[in-house]
Formats: sequence, C-alpha cells, structure tokens
Amino acid sequence: MTSENPFGQVLVALVTPMTADGEVDWPAVEKHIDDVVSAGADGIVVTGTTGETSTLTDPEKIRLVEVGKDVAAGRAKIITGGGSNETAHAIELYQKSEQAGADGIMIVTPYYNKPTQAGILTHFRLVADATDLPVILYDIPGRTGVPIRYETILRLAKHPNILAVKDAKGDFSEVSRVLNQTDLMYFSGDDANVLPHLAIGATGLVGVTANIAPAPYRTIVDAVNRGDLHAATEAHRRLEPLVRATMTHVPGTVAAKYILHGLGRIGSPRVRLPLVGPEEWEAALIEDEIDLVSGIDGVDFSNFRPDRNAAAGGALPKVAGTTR
Repeated sequence: MTSENPFGQVLVALVTPMTADGEVDWPAVEKHIDDVVSAGADGIVVTGTTGETSTLTDPEKIRLVEVGKDVAAGRAKIITGGGSNETAHAIELYQKSEQAGADGIMIVTPYYNKPTQAGILTHFRLVADATDLPVILYDIPGRTGVPIRYETILRLAKHPNILAVKDAKGDFSEVSRVLNQTDLMYFSGDDANVLPHLAIGATGLVGVTANIAPAPYRTIVDAVNRGDLHAATEAHRRLEPLVRATMTHVPGTVAAKYILHGLGRIGSPRVRLPLVGPEEWEAALIEDEIDLVSGIDGVDFSNFRPDRNAAAGGALPKVAGTTR
C-alpha cells in the first residue's frame, strides 16, 4: 500500500455476522475482522452489499466503522460502503462515517431511481464534495439498474477526492480505456475476474470469497505485483471452485455466511429478510462445489460441518433499517 493508494489492495467485502434472531453479533464482527486482517487483507469494506447494507440501521452502519477501526488498529483500512439512493441521506451517512474514523468511502450508483447520467454525475460529485475522504465509485448495473457510462467516469475522474472504481460490470475493454485515460485505480468487484482485472492494470479487489479465504487473494496480488503470472494463476485456479460455491447458487452474502458457519468461524449463518438461507437443493450444490476445493491457504474443509437448519429462512430484526 503506497501513499497514492489509500485503500489497500486486498479488500474484503465484509459479511455482517448476526445472531440467530437477526441482531448484529458484535463479538463475532470483531473476531471476523481480526481473522481476515490477520490472513492478509489490507482493506475492509463494511456496510456494503455483502454486509447487508439495505437492512442495517444507520447506527449499525456507523458502529461497524468504529468497530472496524478498533479491531484493525492500523493494520488495514476501513472503507464504508452502502450509501443511499437519496443524495442527502448518502451525504449524511458518509459524513458520520468520516467522524467515526472511516479511511475511505465507496459510493454506489443510486439504485431503483434509475437516474440519468447527469443525475449520477451530480450525486457522486455532491457526495464526494461533502467529505475529505478518498472515494471509490461502485459500478454495478446488475443491482442498480444503470451503469456509470464511460464518459461519466472520465468526468468524475477530475474530482480530487474520486480516486478509484470498483468494477462489477465486466467490460474489460472499458476498464483498459479508462486506465489509459485517467489516473483512477480499478478494483475488481467480481470474484471470478480478479486475476484478469489485475492482469490489465487493476490495483486490487473487493471480494466476497475473501471473507472465507483472504490468503490466496494476497498471494495473487503479491504475485502480480512482482510479475509472477505463474504463481498468480495457480492461486486463481485453486480458488475457482470456492468462488463458484460462494457466488453462483445463492447471493454471495448467503453462501459466505453458510460456509463460514460450516467452518466454525461465525456463530450463525443468519441473514435478514428478504434474504433467506439456501434451500436444500441450493445447499447441496454449494457443498458439491466445496468437495472440489483443495490446497487453499488458511482454509481447511476437512472439518466442514454445514447446518442447513440453522441457515433456513431469514430474520426480522427488532428495529427496521431506517433512513434518517
């Protein structure tokens, strides 16, 4: 991590561990953050999609930043994700996150509203103006309904606080074009495409599977940094079935919690509604993929004990996620 990169390179899109009744399990949050940082992550994205930001309350989001800062203790950067599809609310959240100690912010394209590119440009600029924190733009049209178009990215790149893009669009030619024409850093937002993104000049990744296995992503990034494509490809190959298990059959949050619980690393696989745990056939598919996993640093599936009953359904928390 250099002074030019305030985010890190191996960023974990952190799950938010919860109790069986759907309340945030704060001791488990602390343990999980320490686990992934100790295993090689140098950045943690809290309250992102994988962290179930849509169903977290604002106080929970701010506390996740505070807990992350305390646990990381300078070993990793704490980036707050999520934001809001209301510009005023997003500004408020990010200002409070800055006060709580966040090292950076990741702003997602406003979702559901389907704004024009002019609206997207204005949203990002106003949020970036509202804090002194470095900004990652999150381009994920599959969830938001609209992409950040190439021309908009070029205009946003001129903002002094906007330093990076998390790309979940999968348009490699556009990534190359933006890297050629701007100083923006790119972070892979698709677990299956981490190595290809790095190979064309990306800085790092924001990964879901990294909740389970941060070490091989550290291996891939370090290998690319030193120009060792063979070592990077070997780690990529070994990760492939675990990525497929995590990202293919159910939402990544659901699968990651199911697997982490089966490994004994979190106390419950519970997610908040409308997310639910995997159905029997989905769990079976996840477990079939895991049977193919071997040789991954820091993960031992020989004692994998998934609990389909514990994962079943979803939770209604005592306090609903709120705006302001």
